[in-house]
Amino acid sequence: MIMDGFTAIAEPTRRAILDCLRTGERDVTTLVTELRISQPLASKHLRVLREAGLVEASVRGKRRVYRLAKEPLPDVLAWIGPYARQWSIAFDRLEHVLESESS
Repeated sequence: MIMDGFTAIAEPTRRAILDCLRTGERDVTTLVTELRISQPLASKHLRVLREAGLVEASVRGKRRVYRLAKEPLPDVLAWIGPYARQWSIAFDRLEHVLESESS
């Protein structure tokens, strides 16, 4: 079963894994240590993230090393885009008001 980005990031452990991978590649052992989770649980969530296209894996010797996919979460980014633009416009207006009040 392939899941969308929203479903994949709905689970807190998967979000924590993505947060760890944001700063660089990790193997399963490192993720287990950093997140204080079991190896089977880490492997289960990594499989889901890989199938959802959020992480990529490469084999280095006996280790499988994970990293964020080059373009993860396209459905989430597409959905949040209009909100981000609206917030940006609102912050620009606020900045303009604050600047005019301080002059």
